[in-house]
Amino acid sequence: MEEKLTYRDAGVDIDAGNYSVQLIKDSVKATYRPEVLGDLGGFGGLFALNSGKYKEPVLVSGTDGVGTKLKLAFMLDKHDTIGQDAVAMCVNDILVQGAEPLFFLDYLAVGKLEPEQVAAVVKGVADACKESGCALIGGETAEMNGFYPVGEYDIAGFAVGAVDKSKIITSQRVKAGDVLLGLPSSGVHSNGYSLVRKIVFDKMGFKGDEVFDELGKSIGEELLTPTRLYPRVCLPLIEKYDIHGMVHITGGGYYENIPRALPDNMGAEINADKWTVPAVFELLQKWGNVDWKEMYRTFNMGIGMIIIASPDEAEKIKADLAEQEEFCFEIGHVTEGSHEVVIKGGVFNE
Repeated sequence: MEEKLTYRDAGVDIDAGNYSVQLIKDSVKATYRPEVLGDLGGFGGLFALNSGKYKEPVLVSGTDGVGTKLKLAFMLDKHDTIGQDAVAMCVNDILVQGAEPLFFLDYLAVGKLEPEQVAAVVKGVADACKESGCALIGGETAEMNGFYPVGEYDIAGFAVGAVDKSKIITSQRVKAGDVLLGLPSSGVHSNGYSLVRKIVFDKMGFKGDEVFDELGKSIGEELLTPTRLYPRVCLPLIEKYDIHGMVHITGGGYYENIPRALPDNMGAEINADKWTVPAVFELLQKWGNVDWKEMYRTFNMGIGMIIIASPDEAEKIKADLAEQEEFCFEIGHVTEGSHEVVIKGGVFNE
């Protein structure tokens, strides 16, 4: 008798998928806001916008993935933080326009579905959503046998937030003389990892578990530190203060991202002496012999979010953050003229 093939024979295990859903249910439900309708497992996630909270609600959306940072998760077989990177890259982006993150959906594609691995990744997503105040209302886990190697996966997602139309943060109100306040990053975040891997593993030949005194931990632990989530700190500031602009220092670093928050006839001057660059960036620059301008064009260099405000308002924001024991650095100011970023101080004075 001819053998009867099943989906499992082709490398897709529906039972393992169902078990994965059972493992993540509690984590997902812990993120729910009152506006969430229905339960996990529907064809779409339902969210009833609280229209009474807004006069003219505008939805703001952002989507992103984690990129080649995933290679570190595979190398160290550590999957419980990478989900935060997927969430952070999205919620931080919509935050800069003044939006409160409302809900998130993830897409996880695996070579072979391992329920415990999936549960670890999604728990990281759920924990990050909870910290950001947004609900994880759905997602997709795709088992793609033969497309991804066994044990490897890709994760991406998107966030949707809301802001009153009159409160959208754009570049229109930025003025020359406005102050740039920098909030610290948690590390390399999720950008520049193709260069990181080329330096650390290809050029230097290090292993992920090698410990460096400058870091106080292994290079793998340092590089897997998840992207910082900024909504909890920044949303109250957006409500209380007259913020002219915000910048998420993501792919493209300072030179590409700061101009996105400025009018065409204005630029910015950054003083690199105003904060201490974390050791991991110093090491990457030394090991790779990377030009310093390239470093500031590729990495966040220790500053993950920038708030732009008038000098008076900036002082109030700094005082507010100090009361919360949150670090903040006055790293520069807005200038008239060319739509460019100029970095001075530190290595740029050599």
